[in-house]
Amino acid sequence: MDSLNQAEKAVETAVQSFLGRLANWAHAHPRRLAAGTLTVLGALAGTAFGLAPMAPDASALPKRIITEAFTPEDIDTQLDALAAQHLVLARSEVTRANDTASTLTKRLGIADDQLDAFLQVDATSRKLWQGRAGKLVSATTDDAGKLSELVVRYPAERDDQFSTHFSRLTIARGENGFASKVEQVPLGATTRLATGTVRTSLFAATDDANVPDPIATQMADIFSTDIDFHRELRKGDTFSVVYEALTADGEPVPWNQGAGRVLAAEFVNAGHPYSSVWFTDASGKGAYFDLDGRSKHSAFLASPLAFSRITSGFSMRFHPILKEWKRHEGVDYGAPIGTPVHVVGDGIVAFAGQQNGYGNVIQVQHSNGRMTVYAHLSKIGVKRGERVDQGEQIGNVGMTGWATGPHLHFEFRVAGVVKDPLTIAKSAETLTLDSTSRPRFAALAGELKSELSVAESLGIQPARVD
Repeated sequence: MDSLNQAEKAVETAVQSFLGRLANWAHAHPRRLAAGTLTVLGALAGTAFGLAPMAPDASALPKRIITEAFTPEDIDTQLDALAAQHLVLARSEVTRANDTASTLTKRLGIADDQLDAFLQVDATSRKLWQGRAGKLVSATTDDAGKLSELVVRYPAERDDQFSTHFSRLTIARGENGFASKVEQVPLGATTRLATGTVRTSLFAATDDANVPDPIATQMADIFSTDIDFHRELRKGDTFSVVYEALTADGEPVPWNQGAGRVLAAEFVNAGHPYSSVWFTDASGKGAYFDLDGRSKHSAFLASPLAFSRITSGFSMRFHPILKEWKRHEGVDYGAPIGTPVHVVGDGIVAFAGQQNGYGNVIQVQHSNGRMTVYAHLSKIGVKRGERVDQGEQIGNVGMTGWATGPHLHFEFRVAGVVKDPLTIAKSAETLTLDSTSRPRFAALAGELKSELSVAESLGIQPARVD
């Protein structure tokens, strides 16, 4: 009991000493705030010690002594128990172009003869190192390097699922050895915001804002009926965008720069704002509309190329090969060989092959007697009679036929008469929202408009997913 009383006195002495030092400090620094604080602390201390005597008398509490013998295990036993604990190690890698089964498993720290034998004979497992590089690989092993499970994630093997699914290859150890399987799994997505200002070009502006190139291309397609990015882009134009960043089992995907769909965007061109929102109707069909519900889907795109420069317009010109003045019945877009060429509207391929000075050429028949022509191609990607959808790639830029350099010659014909392609998209018909979809669209548009405002006000520039 004496020891308990001594402890209480020691605590009381320490508190009083602290209060004394605090008072000395307050006198040395005579500020009203310090004096007020001291007064409050003094009152609280008095209250605390005033209440202390109300606690039970420690001498009246029951006392009991407990004695228990403890004998630690010898050091060898403890070491054996520690050695019996099996660790699970996890490692991740990305496949390289020159990878083989052995180089990849070595980088993953796997030392498993049974796995090596399995990989040599299992056809499904060859997908691990064959095909394109850049696959995400995750492996779990024990502390001896024996594999428990290996999971590989890469782009969907089916073209129609490339943007919505990923392929997951799993190699797992079971009671009877290893087994492998491949599944097509839906991609996940997170939402990102970005904003930027055009200084030289749209691609340069999106690069500065850390926006993936596929998102920039989508923006160009979305606003192609509002803005001719070849002629009308202005320094000081601004954009804000809300888009999807794709994930596979929660991990950012490296392919396609991890970019999903543009959900909403606003582009201010020469002081005029243009907006767009992705909306899916009750049937599951999606399209872009402006914030007022007017469709962004025009019957024809403004250009068959995402980005390029016009080298010859719809006008009279001096023909570089015939060496005479001749009306140019189309538009020439200068672009590197291999640049993707996209059909500007839904239609059916009327011709795909070689044709005199046009070289490799594709003709697509559209509704109401309209036809588009794509000439000097290096590659033709469609066949006669095939149905094509707006924006679908049908070939690649080249310099076949009468061409002095790599470019695309593009024509638009109505009832056989050539028209200026640059005027067609702006006058083409658009879609409209039905009355049943408008309330749901209005709610979505309001939400996305708020996100665009946040992006614009904060100047958000997210890290690129590579």
